[in-house]
Amino acid sequence: MKKKILVLCTGNSCRSQMAEGYLRYFAGDKAEVYSAGIETHGLNPKAVAIMKEDNLDISSHTSNHINEYRSLDFDFVITVCDHARENCPYFPVKAETAHYNFQDPAKAEGSEEEIFSAFRKAREEIKKYCEHFIREKILIG
Repeated sequence: MKKKILVLCTGNSCRSQMAEGYLRYFAGDKAEVYSAGIETHGLNPKAVAIMKEDNLDISSHTSNHINEYRSLDFDFVITVCDHARENCPYFPVKAETAHYNFQDPAKAEGSEEEIFSAFRKAREEIKKYCEHFIREKILIG
């Protein structure tokens, strides 16, 4: 049976969307991956662009609220920012939780290149985390 993974962030616009893309990529058909926020801020266009640089298209993802998934039983819930971990209104009882506080590239300031550099840095950290997570929890576990 496929494992169900939920990635949770504050606004489900950037970090959780990138993580959803990489988790889906690395898990293949071995997991169902969802992402949500404790708020919804819409899909960040820079996150879409930065993922396209790595040949992953997340442009069809939607920004979802955690309440949309209340009826699903998740095997894993991954929070990708401290705010979501501290303010999450709901954790499935049986779900194993994981947490990593990725810096929010959407809050980066400076030139366009400096901002995209922050997105690339976050993307690479998220990619590495997701690859390790799938290898340890889904493929081996």
